[in-house]
Amino acid sequence: MAINCVALSKELVESELFGHEKGAFTGAHERKRGKLELAQGGTVFLDEIGDLAPELQAKLLRFLQEREFERVGGTTPVQVNVRVLAATNRDLEVEVTDGRFREDLYHRLNVVSLTLPPLRERTADIPALAHFFLRRFAAEAKKRFTEITPEAQAQLLAYAWPGNIRELQNVMERAVVLGPGPQVATHDLPPRVVGAPPQAQAASTNLSYRTAMDAYRKELILRALAHAQGNHTAAAKALGLQRTHLQRLLKALHIDN
Repeated sequence: MAINCVALSKELVESELFGHEKGAFTGAHERKRGKLELAQGGTVFLDEIGDLAPELQAKLLRFLQEREFERVGGTTPVQVNVRVLAATNRDLEVEVTDGRFREDLYHRLNVVSLTLPPLRERTADIPALAHFFLRRFAAEAKKRFTEITPEAQAQLLAYAWPGNIRELQNVMERAVVLGPGPQVATHDLPPRVVGAPPQAQAASTNLSYRTAMDAYRKELILRALAHAQGNHTAAAKALGLQRTHLQRLLKALHIDN
């Protein structure tokens, strides 16, 4: 069961989460079970948890501690057993420091934390994601798109992607909808992407896909090693790699460090 904590008003979010009793508020003509209750034995995904209203933060904390809650307008405790996943694009530690997010709720939620770096910090993922979206939207639009030209791919790699994967998805959908195919070329990309200054190696029209990717992988590894002051273990951790995998890459890419 998924619920977006920012898409609805505080009252509606509370009703979506915990449900309500008949007559709890105007329009509540019958009892409604909330998503926490409906997810019994399963999983609840709380998207944009950093935008949850302070009043609901307290009620959610009580549920996470006691595994029970009352429906809106109700007095009888409802007990459920669910797994809770939460996501946010906010820095919750900063939100806690600034008083916008409860510290006790933050620590209660932060049992297992997964941090997804922004796309600009993992440019090696861009070609695979771009081709995935290309195939997807080509199939939906019934258009024959098969490849991305080296020049267009260089621009995708050079762009900073402030909108992350959603922005890349939208750019590829635009290219398929407006482009003739069968390749996505630079003129199929929006001006903001085409205007990004390409790096010299990626801009070369004679560069093969493998050579271009190796050049970017080498750049990422060198940057991580520089930040870690040459410490392989720290650099591997920053890159999300095993130390042995990093050592194999160093050898394969002829990086002397």
